[in-house]
Amino acid sequence: MSGTAVIGLQWGDEAKGKIVDLLTEQNDIVVRYQGGANAGHTVVTGGKTYKLSLIPSGIFYKNVQCILTGGVVINPASIIDEITRLTADGIEIKKNLMISGKAHVIFPWHEWEDALMDNTTTGESIGTTRRGIGPCYRDKMGRSLAMRVSDLYSDRFPARIQQIFHIKHEMLQGLAAALQQKKEFNEMQGETSAESIVESYTKYADILRPYVADTTNYLLDAVDKDAKILFEGAQGSLLDVDHGTFPYVTSSNSSGTGVCSAAGVPPKFLKNIYGICKAYSTRVGGGPFPTEQDNEIGQRIRDRGNEYGTVTKRPRRCGWFDAVAVRYSIRLAGVDAIALTLLDVLSGFDVLNICTAYNVYGRKSVNFPGSLENIRIAEPIYETSPGWKEDISGVRKFDDLPANAKYFIGRISELLGKPVKIVSVGPDRSQTIFI
Repeated sequence: MSGTAVIGLQWGDEAKGKIVDLLTEQNDIVVRYQGGANAGHTVVTGGKTYKLSLIPSGIFYKNVQCILTGGVVINPASIIDEITRLTADGIEIKKNLMISGKAHVIFPWHEWEDALMDNTTTGESIGTTRRGIGPCYRDKMGRSLAMRVSDLYSDRFPARIQQIFHIKHEMLQGLAAALQQKKEFNEMQGETSAESIVESYTKYADILRPYVADTTNYLLDAVDKDAKILFEGAQGSLLDVDHGTFPYVTSSNSSGTGVCSAAGVPPKFLKNIYGICKAYSTRVGGGPFPTEQDNEIGQRIRDRGNEYGTVTKRPRRCGWFDAVAVRYSIRLAGVDAIALTLLDVLSGFDVLNICTAYNVYGRKSVNFPGSLENIRIAEPIYETSPGWKEDISGVRKFDDLPANAKYFIGRISELLGKPVKIVSVGPDRSQTIFI
């Protein structure tokens, strides 16, 4: 059996889309198993740049089946927009895309709740994109007010929308009043009614009907046939709802722990796990970030790496590479090999810092703290690595890299205890070094 997973090892945005794209031609199926349209990945191919949120990167290969499993939450309007854009550009979709009928559906009330709740827990934004992802997962776990893709085709759909809309309206009116945001809520809801939702979502369902399928049995059949399956995660391990920097996390298991439960395949099927990390660190929104450089260094990395959200365009917080955090994610996922991305961004620095340990309450630790407060007060302990001046974006062989760049890669591999097998020196497929 030969299941392969691609896992982000930091706070997301590790350029997983490119690595998935590179690995896709070795596989029969590519599976997106969690998250929603809050995730964005960019693929550059044939001189064109494609920005996707829900559809797997494997869609650019005609002979590869792309699947969204029941672990994903779907805004029908968002995925239809992606389908429309890709189709207009000549990309074949109908034969290559399957959407699980078990996937949960995002409705307008999820977005309203997301906006109302964003700052209530800590007084600091947890970094939500306000696309209703978290509230949809909340309803999934609560069950009573949740709806799945398959429910869109039920005769009971209009009545269920009427019922849920009434309950959600009353609940959110009360929440808005408690938060002194009634005006904001009324503006968000506008003229939206249960009837208008039924009308629009019925149209969405008609458009999506050719793609909806029982992906669980499809994947289990593929496992039985020893098909080659690539599992593509969204966000990064440190945003995992159980194992990340809670509450500044996403609302699903974005680390390696979530692959099998969300995709519906047996754990023993996974044989190869690639961990993806940048040559530096970034995160979006609030939450602790030990190696953050809120200064000229951070801005230099942000500008050179174009560190602005694929979906939101928000500027990402930037800092030095954190081996403590990445090693934690590697152990969590059982990573076999590492893909180091955006190495070219570090060209031109005289000296590079690598965080090798934390100082927590005066004690040196190489373990990522389990307590949010301990992560907040953790002081990074750095070792320096000499930089390089050369532009490496045109390099295609490891031996042709500057000596200091090779040393940097080797040192990261030593600290993480896993081999670096792929190095990315630019966004295009061709800008890749295999070691």
